[in-house]
Amino acid sequence: MSHHMNNSMLPTSHPPEHHHSTTASGHSHGSDMMMMAMTFHFSYENVPLLFSGLTINSPGEMAGAFVAVFFLAMFYEGLKIARECLLRKSQVSIRYNSMPVPGPNGTILMETHKTVGQQMLSLPHLLQTVLHIIQVVVSYFLMLIFMTYNGYLCIAVAAGAGTGYFFFSWKKAVVVDITEHCH
Repeated sequence: MSHHMNNSMLPTSHPPEHHHSTTASGHSHGSDMMMMAMTFHFSYENVPLLFSGLTINSPGEMAGAFVAVFFLAMFYEGLKIARECLLRKSQVSIRYNSMPVPGPNGTILMETHKTVGQQMLSLPHLLQTVLHIIQVVVSYFLMLIFMTYNGYLCIAVAAGAGTGYFFFSWKKAVVVDITEHCH
């Protein structure tokens, strides 16, 4: 076995006495097992991408995968913001609660809090649920892509997430309660 680790997949090494072992079903184990490299590398040959049939083997394929992963990470950031916007638009059941709080010079001030909610059996909540499922799946895909330890793909995930945040996060509303006493 060569000590030069240029590929993202490395064959496992077994002692010679284990190469011909079989199980009760007669299948041999160990000879075709592969183990992922656990160090960052910049390779474009034999790089698996999420599915067994999707393997990168050329610089052009790596460039295409880089662009696809970049846009997937951007989509993830945009999806997070879109879900927040949809949630704000679909909020119902607005309640206002007032409570007395001590003010300056021994006075009593009334502080008002707004409580919002969403109905469980509604189209907006169903849409939020479907979008949440998509967001979770995309986030795991991005995590698994990063865990290939391929430097190009890791850069694509980080750059796409950063670009997506830059383009979409400015729409994110930040609510500051000026009556809040604990900052």
